[in-house]
Amino acid sequence: MNEAEPVRDCWFLTGATAVGKSQVGLALARQLGAEIISLDSMAIYRGMDIGTAKPTLAEQAEVPHHIIDIVDPSEDYSIERYLAAAQAAIADIKSRNREVLFVGGTPLYLKALLRGMSSGPPADWQMRDEIAAEVALVGNDALYERLEQLDPLAASLIHPHDMRRLIRALEVFRTTGSPISHEQLHFDQGTLADDCRVFVLRRPREEQHARINERVEQMFVRGLIDEVKQLTADGKQLGRTASQAVGYQEVIEHLAGGDYDKMVAKIKTRTRRFAKRQGTWFRSLCECRFVDIEGEVDAEAVASQIAKSA
Repeated sequence: MNEAEPVRDCWFLTGATAVGKSQVGLALARQLGAEIISLDSMAIYRGMDIGTAKPTLAEQAEVPHHIIDIVDPSEDYSIERYLAAAQAAIADIKSRNREVLFVGGTPLYLKALLRGMSSGPPADWQMRDEIAAEVALVGNDALYERLEQLDPLAASLIHPHDMRRLIRALEVFRTTGSPISHEQLHFDQGTLADDCRVFVLRRPREEQHARINERVEQMFVRGLIDEVKQLTADGKQLGRTASQAVGYQEVIEHLAGGDYDKMVAKIKTRTRRFAKRQGTWFRSLCECRFVDIEGEVDAEAVASQIAKSA
């Protein structure tokens, strides 16, 4: 099994979707003399701009960004590929004596960067499809009970309805004969927050929800439906990983005849749930320092606060 070591001597700015990372990240990069590495699992896809709230071309021109627009949406992309790309970008940035600042909100990427990871065997899509078929036949509760018997530690860390992680844990056991938790144990030790530079922007819950709703509405004003039409023109389809991006599958269903208002409501609900999961991840990582903000913020002032507190 391949292992990725933790990254060192980098800055991290993260937080839930729509919290306001982009502007603070740009300000922090300017103050640090840093280049930005995207910490967003969907910003890697070309053409998926509006639904992923990707940094604009002007923002990317102002501060160099890395690991953005590197693959087509039809292509699958793994965390292993991301970690390799991140290590290459870190070396490139440091060769110019610049600081490295990760900005984005994908918690799994953050944890893997901070603590390293054991990736396990490559994805076996046929086996995953077989396990998914079992779920359809016997239900996810039965599959979860099976994982509890095979790998109780992994089961204790996976929600019974988290089908992606449940299937992956069963896949690894069937492929290797060993529980996935055995490979991951030594990557569960974190570093004290004061010994690293990981900052999480956080807003009051109701304000965060209002910002999410506003962002979703603005995505449609900016042309999300037309963006999806372009991505799926001439029979093109989103790959397995790109299709997980919040909003895109819902628009595809709408274009096939779904109700517009129900689509928008579904995206808002799904985005709020995603933000809640992000918050759970961040609170579970001892490396994180929380920066509470509210209302309209002065990005330069928040960035200065972060830079001085490190």
